[in-house]
Amino acid sequence: MKDDQSRRFPDAHQDIRQTHGIPDTEQTRAPAYRLAFDDPDFLCRDELRPVRLQLELLKPELLMSEAKIESTIVLFGGARIPEPAKKDTARTQTLADLSAHYDQAREFARLMTLRSVQNDHREDVIVTGGGPGVMEAGNRGAADAGGVSIGLNIVLPHEQAPNEYVTPSLCFNFHYFGIRKMHFLMRARAIAVFPGGFGTLDELFESLTLIQTGRMARVPILLFGEEFWRRIINWDALADAGTISAEDLDLFRFVETAEEAVKLIDTWEVAGEKRGEIPGR
Repeated sequence: MKDDQSRRFPDAHQDIRQTHGIPDTEQTRAPAYRLAFDDPDFLCRDELRPVRLQLELLKPELLMSEAKIESTIVLFGGARIPEPAKKDTARTQTLADLSAHYDQAREFARLMTLRSVQNDHREDVIVTGGGPGVMEAGNRGAADAGGVSIGLNIVLPHEQAPNEYVTPSLCFNFHYFGIRKMHFLMRARAIAVFPGGFGTLDELFESLTLIQTGRMARVPILLFGEEFWRRIINWDALADAGTISAEDLDLFRFVETAEEAVKLIDTWEVAGEKRGEIPGR
């Protein structure tokens, strides 16, 4: 961005300030007179959806680039999974039992962030959905290691505020699920998936589909909690039916602990290929 001394024309902020100080007349009060980029009613029109999509893609990209973040470690997982100290508040006994994954997510994020701190927060930066549960554990683990972490929140009918552990300058809010999922994967070096619901399944299967179809570079996909994942998805049945190839089952690995996950990331191989490069942006 150019500084004021090098500008040949007024910047947008200058024009906004100037228009807010003009005489109050019937003409200047009319919606048509507002600067287009300073007119929320205009920007929120249905016809402006392509512009809003572009803005939502561009804003986090610019801020992450300015923060010099080159790669991320993605954490997907359920918002309803409590930390063990609060498992008595869980809606079901199964959620209470799954609370152990909160600690594993926190420790995994801590271990990966220790590496990120060493490279000045440029690589292996933890990114979560920014909400509660497993997402909170991921951002909390990064804070435990003295590092930064990213939160990609989204506006939901039931209000979801970002958890307190997300780095404020890297805490984003989205309207479009599709753009949010792009930002999860654009810098991904590895994807850790913890037990969760529809949202977690959606994120997992979109990631697998992009890799399976060659639309994204191969990266480690680690599913925490083999018992959970085998109970809710019959992976072998998909291969036996021929709806996926047997080789597609090699696109992910089951893990139980943070230490196991870190080791797999370091030694990852799929079909003779080592850990993928950062996907093209």
